[in-house]
Amino acid sequence: MGILAALIIGAIAGWLAGLIVRGAGFGLIGNIVVGIIGALVAGFVLPRLGVVLAGGVAGQVIDATIGAVIVLVILSFIKRA
Repeated sequence: MGILAALIIGAIAGWLAGLIVRGAGFGLIGNIVVGIIGALVAGFVLPRLGVVLAGGVAGQVIDATIGAVIVLVILSFIKRA
């Protein structure tokens, strides 16, 4: 069940990040990958910045979305170079 939840949260987070960062969506599979990578990035970056969000599924989606936005912004900078 944990893998399925990670895929669903990753898909939602990647989709939301694609909406926030215009023109950076990668389709369903790409959004899942970006969302999962974003969750890993957020899990690393946010605690070091002292950011603590709500717990539960909603908190995980918000964390993963923030991380996915960071990943998409970095990818858009790399694409431009």
